Amino acid sequence: MLAPLSSVPVRWGPSGWIGVGFPRDRGHFSTTSRSYSTTLGALREARRSWRTEQARIRAGLPDLDPTTTLVVGRWDYLGSGCSPGAALLAAHVWHRKELERQFATEGGC
Repeated sequence: MLAPLSSVPVRWGPSGWIGVGFPRDRGHFSTTSRSYSTTLGALREARRSWRTEQARIRAGLPDLDPTTTLVVGRWDYLGSGCSPGAALLAAHVWHRKELERQFATEGGC
């Protein structure tokens, strides 16, 4: 049977009032990873490796050979210059700057 709360001695601790005999809130498991057998970095690395391997299998790529570098990529020439929207934006910025220069040379603020 549990003791009534009024009979449980309490004290002020670093995280507030702590009831003696109550389990302390240790926070999220990731903030106390030193007391566990693995760290979040190791878990992330395992997840990254697994997802990379699954993507390789789905893409039908050969097994990875540690002595070679596999380069996957493709370059396509899409053209040069600005898109119409980017050209319009650049023209607007140029016009705005030109108006500011004129204003300054005419003795503006």
